[in-house]
Amino acid sequence: MKHDTAGDPMTDLKWTRKTTEKIARQLAKLGITVDAKTVGRILKELGYSLRVNSKKISSSRNPDRNAQFEYIEELREQFASCGDPVASVDTKKKELVGNFKNNGAAWSKAPINVNDHDFRSLGKGIAVPYGIYDVEENLGFVFIGTSYDTPQFSVDSIEKWRRYYAQYRYKDARRMLILADCGGSNGYRNRAWKFGLQQLADKTGVTIHVSHYPPGASKWNPIEHRLFSEISKNWAGRPLDSYLTIKNYISTTETSTGLKVKAYMVPKIYQKGVKIDDFTMSTLNIIPAQILPKWNYAIAPR
Repeated sequence: MKHDTAGDPMTDLKWTRKTTEKIARQLAKLGITVDAKTVGRILKELGYSLRVNSKKISSSRNPDRNAQFEYIEELREQFASCGDPVASVDTKKKELVGNFKNNGAAWSKAPINVNDHDFRSLGKGIAVPYGIYDVEENLGFVFIGTSYDTPQFSVDSIEKWRRYYAQYRYKDARRMLILADCGGSNGYRNRAWKFGLQQLADKTGVTIHVSHYPPGASKWNPIEHRLFSEISKNWAGRPLDSYLTIKNYISTTETSTGLKVKAYMVPKIYQKGVKIDDFTMSTLNIIPAQILPKWNYAIAPR
């Protein structure tokens, strides 16, 4: 076991890449007869546990990473103290809609039979859940797209969130803060994302401040562990066999800490690959922040 053991340096937790069956066979060669289940029990007594790979090692560490975390924390406190909205946004993992296996376990008298293969041709489509999480109010809003995860879909979801909720809850606010990942449909390099936010700012008269989490730091975005993880737990082990099923599971997600979630279907078909030219970009009213302007900027109404 010496060269097949790993462990967490912060705890007593250990794990091994050898299976219990292999360990039992090796013990048998030494004259020790024991079955795999007994090996598993002994491993637990010795502090071992079944573990999966954890994506925690970044290929490169950005020197501005810590400064950005500190700046985001400062912004969050500033906006919250003024009663202005702070929205954490992101796209949850796309889900294949149909009678397919969904990871996790659920209480049931009998197993739920699902398709033996996850072929897209056997499904009813793809669900693209775009979420907006109100950090201060602990409220989640998920817009379920049926086509592609595009910048226009992201901005449209934020516009709907403001129209359905934020303009009433924050009726006197003339600014808002959006916390987003560094890439994807709401990435800091995405021109279509900024163009869409400019249109939203012009329409609403609200200045939109945006801060992006550094590369490889998306797990620190509040929406990931405060909203998306709870949704995944709510539908764990149950096939997402229709869009209505997905909507119902999302909208019934709640926690003991008061999380409430609203879900909406978005049947609009979005086109991929929309390009924004240099001239159009030059007309946007983008105000770079003094600190790390590549990740922090405001888009004011024109």
